Amino acid sequence: MNAAKIVGIVLIVAGALGLAYGSFSYTKETHQAKVGPIELSIKDKETVNVPVWAGVGAIVIGGLLLLVGGKKG
Repeated sequence: MNAAKIVGIVLIVAGALGLAYGSFSYTKETHQAKVGPIELSIKDKETVNVPVWAGVGAIVIGGLLLLVGGKKG
């Protein structure tokens, strides 16, 4: 299996997951302060929306890579 097929499969899976879930969130530590024995930190929860066109585009490009990547002359 060559690199083009692997990238194609990864794009198809990522596109399908993007369409299925629509968004994902992660926690990011933004500020941290240490005053003597006291430590303060602020954690923000960020949400990233995945556009439908990006999911469909990833599936289409992944499919093209699978079709074209397998044909070597």
